[in-house]
Amino acid sequence: MKVNGFNVNVCSEQPERLIRFYADVVGLQPMPQIGPGAFLVGGAALLVDGHSEVKGAAREPQRILLTMSVDDASAEQTRLEAAGVEFVRPATKEPWGGLVATFLDLDGNYCQLVQAGAP
Repeated sequence: MKVNGFNVNVCSEQPERLIRFYADVVGLQPMPQIGPGAFLVGGAALLVDGHSEVKGAAREPQRILLTMSVDDASAEQTRLEAAGVEFVRPATKEPWGGLVATFLDLDGNYCQLVQAGAP
């Protein structure tokens, strides 16, 4: 299979609220050419939208991890915590040498910050 692009869709009962979170708090780059809930995340797109079958918070937030590779996971954690974002796992050194920190979005989805080759 030849894949020409890759998107991840996150559906919410309140998509406008989640769109503002990813834009204003997390600071992802909008992709207005695709739509108001589209964000560039590395070489992929995160698409936030509503869905009639989605109600409330994520029931199994560990099932899908929205993972973002960053230059400094600890600094991003500090910035996001100052904005009121809840971390369920602080930046922790992994056996493979990097740092991983996990936070919740407004619907309870798990988002990870990953820093390769952390000191």
